[in-house]
Amino acid sequence: MVPIDTAPGNPPDPRLIQALRAEESSTRLKAALAAGTHPHPDLLEALVARCGVEPDFFVRDMLTWALTRLPAALTVPRLRAELGREPAQARSQALHTLSKIRDGSAYPAITRSLLRDPDDEVARAAWRAAVTLVPDGERERLAVELASQLGRGGRTVRLSLSRALVDLGEVIEPVLRGRLDAGDPTVSAHARATELLLHDPEVGFDEAVAEATRIVALGPGRGGAQAC
Repeated sequence: MVPIDTAPGNPPDPRLIQALRAEESSTRLKAALAAGTHPHPDLLEALVARCGVEPDFFVRDMLTWALTRLPAALTVPRLRAELGREPAQARSQALHTLSKIRDGSAYPAITRSLLRDPDDEVARAAWRAAVTLVPDGERERLAVELASQLGRGGRTVRLSLSRALVDLGEVIEPVLRGRLDAGDPTVSAHARATELLLHDPEVGFDEAVAEATRIVALGPGRGGAQAC
């Protein structure tokens, strides 16, 4: 990698922006690290653009870190603009970065369509960001919206949703109770597993799902002791 001038106060070296698009992931990682070590507003566009297409997880993580090093007044509006873009990775990475910046002004941009995005990675990022940024007065409304996604996807997606709901706290209890008899055993089991996790954070997700599935299969009043 060609040495890049990243001295504080200097405008970004054009080679740094080029290195963010290099073929070797190690070069891109070093470039993202340099961008975060010496943040400069002129790097914002290049960092956001790269987030939307970067294939390497570790580079994406470093890009997010570099963006958090810039002033939120610059990054938050730019990231909000990414939430309606294709490809899906542009939306998911923007949501992930907003959750790391933790600026509550971004919460209204996490729309119902993002929380229900057909792309699982976008939806999961939206759930995490929403729970991180939600103001107290919106927690119940968010719990209802998240509960509408119970039963969605495979194990990883359901675990993400359960974690997001549990992070909202006790406000989810009446919402979960309303989904226990959803008519769909998958939804009912997911709701009950999430309820178990809320009351016992030490229980494993797979264990909670197995117990919830057993209870749902036995039917009302036959599942043994309930969470209290």
